[in-house]
Amino acid sequence: MSGTLYIVATPIGNLEDLSPRARQTLAAVDVIAAEDTRHTGRLLSHIGVKTPLTALHEHNEMREAERLVASLGEGRNVALVSDAGTPLLSDPGYRLVAAARAAGITVSPVPGPSALAAALSVAGLPTDRFAFEGFLPAKPAARRARLEALSREPRTLVFYESVHRVDVMLDDLAAAFGTDRPAFVGRELTKLHEQCVAGTLGELRERVRSADIPAKGEFVLVVAGDERPASAALDVDRLIDALAGVLPTREAAALVAELTGEKRNAVYARLLARQKDDPAGPESG
Repeated sequence: MSGTLYIVATPIGNLEDLSPRARQTLAAVDVIAAEDTRHTGRLLSHIGVKTPLTALHEHNEMREAERLVASLGEGRNVALVSDAGTPLLSDPGYRLVAAARAAGITVSPVPGPSALAAALSVAGLPTDRFAFEGFLPAKPAARRARLEALSREPRTLVFYESVHRVDVMLDDLAAAFGTDRPAFVGRELTKLHEQCVAGTLGELRERVRSADIPAKGEFVLVVAGDERPASAALDVDRLIDALAGVLPTREAAALVAELTGEKRNAVYARLLARQKDDPAGPESG
């Protein structure tokens, strides 16, 4: 008989959030695959569990997945944990799970703490539909491009961000979505210095700049979706066609941007592109 791979959620801060079932599972399995064995070792010491640990992280997951699946195939039980929260949410593990499923191994969740769920539950923003974006690219250009692509997303958006980039992330969010977009910052969730702050992106940016929200700890950012009618995006080209023939390019771009909520530079670029396609089109200005 093959063993079972358990995906075990662990506390994101408060150690008392570890469920009794998770505690029992960690004690009963043959080995625990951990993102950081030192970090998980402290948790196991706290709960009095002495199960052997093995490291599984982004740099060794391919190799370790093969070894662990072989062990599971021999009847051993394995628990996968991340440093905090539910594994596979912006953490390693999907290669192991995929390999186990491909081998016919039973994969069983042991649910529990999640920074994603915790932040959504207190953000005061719509949760019937949301999109989890995790950590965006560290490089500014790639991050801004991703945010620009999300600027018309109607669902609530959830991001993880490091303490080192939360200030520039809020700058980029405000630039892409507008300073008036409702949002939420969850800092150090479930920990001693937990801070849950709601406001507009502009207000939250200023509170981080002033250190009212200290740049310390772990951050979850929740941003309201775009509430503009979906039809607004479809109207842009029609408005461009209607106005470009009677107004100079810059004036047409400014008016279309004001009417639709699109960014003026983006509209202007579309107008220029149309002029190239139609040299007899409106004059620049």
